Amino acid sequence: MNAVRLSRGVSRAWLAGGFAFLYLPIVALIVYSFNDSPVPEVWAGFTLKWFGQLGRDDELIAALGLSARVAFMSATTAVVLGVLAAWAMVKLRRFRGKPLFVGMINAPLLMPEVIVGLSLMLFLVSVQHLLGFPRRGFVTIWLGHVLLCLSYATIVIEARLRELPPQLEEAALDLGAKPWQIFWLVTLPLIGQSLASAWLLSFTLSLDDVVLSEFLSGPGATTLPMVIFSRARLGLSPSINAVATVIVAVVSLGVIAVSLWLARQGRTKENRP
Repeated sequence: MNAVRLSRGVSRAWLAGGFAFLYLPIVALIVYSFNDSPVPEVWAGFTLKWFGQLGRDDELIAALGLSARVAFMSATTAVVLGVLAAWAMVKLRRFRGKPLFVGMINAPLLMPEVIVGLSLMLFLVSVQHLLGFPRRGFVTIWLGHVLLCLSYATIVIEARLRELPPQLEEAALDLGAKPWQIFWLVTLPLIGQSLASAWLLSFTLSLDDVVLSEFLSGPGATTLPMVIFSRARLGLSPSINAVATVIVAVVSLGVIAVSLWLARQGRTKENRP
């Protein structure tokens, strides 16, 4: 009995230590974003002035707008392509080149981002020399983030597609539904939660990416992580803490909202006769 209690105590201590290691730095960052002192290590009282200065920081606002646009476009494109890729991997049992196709989908998960970013930059520069476009900026960053997010989105959607019972689609076929009607009216509603999860994961990955953005950005196209990273190298600033606090608050509200929506959808399905 004592051994069981000791084991539980050690497990809880490890769990608490893991959560503390993950979340205490975030808590400290949020606390010091309200620090009145420009020196992060010295507490000089509570203030909101750093949040007020964010509205006058044109560089941060422009970078935030670019990051939001890139993340939205990347997540949406990755989910659309991820649905098509997952459908091919699950529904098309055999087709020529399937092992290569699956390997190429999973390759960005295994390759270092530095290698992916460098290869993309060299490829896009070569294309630009031949065709005159695309210039390094929004489009090139978007292409790189789609490549990164596509693998994650495909894996999430594929896992849900494999769980769907085939009897549902077979029943729709027996009732006279066409293949495209089955896809839009049966399959998509059933994988809606996985689509939302894939979109949120892709949005977060794109918004957080620094390595690919550094390789693929051009003049006048600087994302928010790049601005934060460049300023952090010159010394910690309370304005950076304020930006991070705003992002944590927005992401937390988004996660809570999506969690409540998913829980509501789950209860609705359970209550159906």
